Amino acid sequence: MAIYHLEAKVISRGAGRSACAAAAYMSCSRIYNDYDGIQHDYTRKQGLVWQQVFLPENAPPEWQDREILWNAVEENEKTKNSRLAREIIVALPIELSPAKWQMLLTDYVQNNFVADGMCADVCIHDTDGHNPHAHIMLTVRPLDEHGKWQYKTQKEYLCVRNGEERGFTAAEFKAAQSEGWEKQYLYKPEKGKKKIYLPPSEAERRRLTRADKHPKSTKYGRQNPISARWNREEQLVEWRKAWADVTNKYLAVVRSVDRVDHRSHAERGLDEQPTIHEGVTARALERKGIVSDRCELNRQIKADNALLRELKATVRRLTNAVKVAIPAVAEALETIRAHMVVLQYHLLHGRAEIRDVSGRIDWNQPLVDEYRSVKKEIREKQAQKKELLTQKKNTGIFNPIRLLQLNQQIITLTEETEELKTRRDHLMHEVGWQNETEMKEAEGTLSQMSAYVKKLTAQQETLTSQLAADEAQYRETEAKVAPEQADALLDARVSLRGSFRDQIRSKLREMFGQKFQYDRLSSAEEQIDARLGEDSDLFRERVAKLRQEQEMERRRNQPSRTKRKTRDHER
Repeated sequence: MAIYHLEAKVISRGAGRSACAAAAYMSCSRIYNDYDGIQHDYTRKQGLVWQQVFLPENAPPEWQDREILWNAVEENEKTKNSRLAREIIVALPIELSPAKWQMLLTDYVQNNFVADGMCADVCIHDTDGHNPHAHIMLTVRPLDEHGKWQYKTQKEYLCVRNGEERGFTAAEFKAAQSEGWEKQYLYKPEKGKKKIYLPPSEAERRRLTRADKHPKSTKYGRQNPISARWNREEQLVEWRKAWADVTNKYLAVVRSVDRVDHRSHAERGLDEQPTIHEGVTARALERKGIVSDRCELNRQIKADNALLRELKATVRRLTNAVKVAIPAVAEALETIRAHMVVLQYHLLHGRAEIRDVSGRIDWNQPLVDEYRSVKKEIREKQAQKKELLTQKKNTGIFNPIRLLQLNQQIITLTEETEELKTRRDHLMHEVGWQNETEMKEAEGTLSQMSAYVKKLTAQQETLTSQLAADEAQYRETEAKVAPEQADALLDARVSLRGSFRDQIRSKLREMFGQKFQYDRLSSAEEQIDARLGEDSDLFRERVAKLRQEQEMERRRNQPSRTKRKTRDHER
């Protein structure tokens, strides 16, 4: 079915990324980056379905070539941490054909980005036929009417006049200067006082010396209003809503009943837990038969949601059908209790998982940290040794004392480095690593384990909230029965308890497979009964008595020949 997914990122040099590299990756092409002289070749990458560059009317037509477009972006950004582009990744509905995907993306990109002055580079990927998605790269600078890049931010000088302070850009200051506005500079005041900002006229009158040549300015400058609007969180919300709207429009065209919604579960008033993004790595592990933590968590979330929907539907049906009949109330109470037992089992399982994974993290993390520290020391000492060898090479033979000192320092560094390498190897052996690759994989595994613990902790909070809601519903349903009907209600529930217990056991076995534990189920039942104020021993006695009565009734109803055989067998 159609799912909603829109992820927005910023491609910046500060994060070590390149617009040319990103464009080459998503278009499965080869692009040479003039800025750093690196050629990015992704022509062997598979999965490209369609690609197109969209330009506003005032953009140079040669930018239809993505290599020229993104090199123009790279050339215009001068700083080492410049924001180069914005990337939006959207999931495409599998109900639509590839031709409809192109129409959908063209509609969305033209109306939301190109019409607003952005250049857009769009590519559709669908490697295995199960995860169609599109990459949309957008420029972050607006264009003027001549197709030239506008500024993202301008330096804003804080000028003064008659005690009033106001900000001006360089172009604005030319006109403001004729009106008496002056820039402010840092000056050294009288001895013992802090440096202060003053206009040159005031500093000259007080005969102060300038301490800095740079005038006073705002911290971040003045942002281009168009760029500022594109960077607002509200704008991202609008883009997310627009994607949901246009997707639903095309789903309606193909007469699909599915619809997507950009809002979160909380905003839509849903009690269900949202699933997490699994990613290609997790799915690849699953295809190899390896259980991925992300996929396992999603399976549990989906199972929880299915149980929650089932509970709501059952209770709603029973409540609407017969609100005060003892059998209906008994079934409703047992249904709610069964769901609470399953939730409590999930809580116990999650707590055990958190303890297990956290224990592994607590044991491995110090070793990984120490390994990193030792590696850092080894690199530092190797650098020092390299510097000393260079000094030794440049020291003449006529300076034997200096040569002796350098040799002694080199020997000391070599010994210390070897000791550190021994400690590094010992750490690797202690954790079971064989090489650097396994060490990096272990660091990645620790990061995944930490994220898994966070997800499980969040799931614990959600399950706890659901338990509280179920308990409130249980109390409300229980209150519908008069006190004098308590024994009849108990008998009705006892007659249902065995079948519900079998349902709980089968559901948990299906969910957890080999991880299912009977002891944990018993603990979950005891904790839920204690929470609901039920007497577990009384229920067990009643259930045992009921089974005994049912067995006696079954024997009484047996044919005489069968009874005779049974008595002979008993003898």
